[in-house]
This record gives sequence, structure tokens and C-alpha cells, in this order.
Amino acid sequence: MREDATNNNTSVGAVIERVLSSYGVGTQKELSEILGIAPNNISSWQQRGSVPGYVIINCALTTGADLAWLMTGELANSKVNRKPASSAQGKALYDRVLASGGKGVLRRILDAYGFNLQKELGDLLGISSGTMSTWVRRNYFPGDIVVTCALDTGVSLLWLATGQGEMWGDAASAVPVSGVRTIPKYRLLAGQLKEGGQWSADCSLIPDGVAQPAYVDGGRVSWLVDLAVTHIANGRWLVDIDGNLDVYDIARLPGNQVRVSGGNVDFQCSPDALKALGMVWLTLTPQA
Repeated sequence: MREDATNNNTSVGAVIERVLSSYGVGTQKELSEILGIAPNNISSWQQRGSVPGYVIINCALTTGADLAWLMTGELANSKVNRKPASSAQGKALYDRVLASGGKGVLRRILDAYGFNLQKELGDLLGISSGTMSTWVRRNYFPGDIVVTCALDTGVSLLWLATGQGEMWGDAASAVPVSGVRTIPKYRLLAGQLKEGGQWSADCSLIPDGVAQPAYVDGGRVSWLVDLAVTHIANGRWLVDIDGNLDVYDIARLPGNQVRVSGGNVDFQCSPDALKALGMVWLTLTPQA
């Protein structure tokens, strides 16, 4: 079984063109020969408005093309001067990817997101536990989820899709983009921080004085945090209260007291009751 990575007729044509360009071929017939599939399979992608995720993965691993560029057309220069990530090519790699489904790929997806439970993944991506059980039972390769995970976390696509190589192999060897800085990414779930890969941002978002920047994804709201600053002052902070982590606005008060507010919480306490894990310098909220 396979899942699709694109769902728009206009974008599908563009994705197919980028795949053709990456392989250095000009026709769908040539592409079908590389992949070892029937030419009418490729025609059907356009008709149904979707390109299978395993095709995108195969192309990225075989040609070294940037995964984000293949999917969106952005960062086009990043596909230049890249080396193939896998020694296997074409049909051999295609078969290897499809044979790497089921329990193994699910475990790698969980590891990439820093999750221990399938429920955490389901909550993040809106996937039912029954769907994930089906992946395991049918040795299913969820191509669209693998593509999403690789783009979201920055882990090695080769490792994620096949289990080969190192988890961060591709990320460590990728050509850096000028003016972009990559920092650790965490997810704030149920009062705990979970490693979530890496996050890339324009350098202008990270002031020079920030010693240990990190991106914390809280779901509806995200924060850029300096984990090196732990002495509480007025401002917004990532705080540990009795083992539960969250972001609060804190104001110093006379008598060595602080006021803590955020969400449905508003109380006064001693700063000794709080453990500051980092100072927030930027809050990111989606447009309504």
C-alpha cells in the first residue's frame, strides 16, 4: 500500500516536472523506465491530482535533489551540487523503500519526532491509532507521512525511509543556505519538552546576544527561547513548575515575589518555587 504526497492538480504537474528534471530526463516514458513502472501510472498521477510519496522519496535519495524543492519548488538552488544519498538507484531503491514499511518505519517516525507513543504522533498529525495499526499489520509504507516527517524534523531521509545510515546524516552534510541558521527544535506536549529535530530560520530572527537559541513548538503558539538564560527577570519565560513545563509571563514584585500569568493561570509566589529553563525573546502565532 502507498500514500500520496501531493493533492492538487496544478502542483502535481510542477512536481512531476521537477522529478523529471532531477533525473535528467524529458519524458514520462523515460521516468517510468527508471522507476520500473508502467507509463500510464505516471499519467494517472496527474488525473487524480496526487504524486505518491514513495516517488518523491526515491527521487530525493537517488538524485540528491532537495526534498523541500521537489515538493514546493522553493529553494531551487539547493538541488545543485548535491550527491545521491543512496548507493542503490532506480528500481532497486524503489523496491527497498517499499519493503521498509510497517513497524520499522513507524518506529523511525516516532524517533524522529521524539515520541514514545503512537498517540503522540496521532495527535500531532491527526492520524487515528487504527490507521497506524494498519501500517504495521499490512507492512504499509506511508509515503506522505515520511515526507512530512523529513521536512518537519530535518532527519536523514535515507535513514527515515530505509533505516540505513545515521539519523542526522543528511542534515549534517546538507549544503548550508546563506543567511539561514539551524537551531534545535522541541515540542511542548503535556507539560514536557520532546526533541523534534531542527528548525531553520533567517539569521535576523536570532539576535547576536542569544547564546543557546531553541524553537519550542506549543501547537497553536511557538516561541524562540534562549536556553542559556535562567535567572528570572521581567518577561516571558519557559518555566518548570513542579515538573510541568509551560511558557508564562513573569513580573518581579517587592519582597522577593513574582507574579506568574499565562493561559488560565495567574498567581503570586517566591521565585524559588519556579525553575526557569529559558527566556523567550520572540512569540510566533499563526494568522487567524
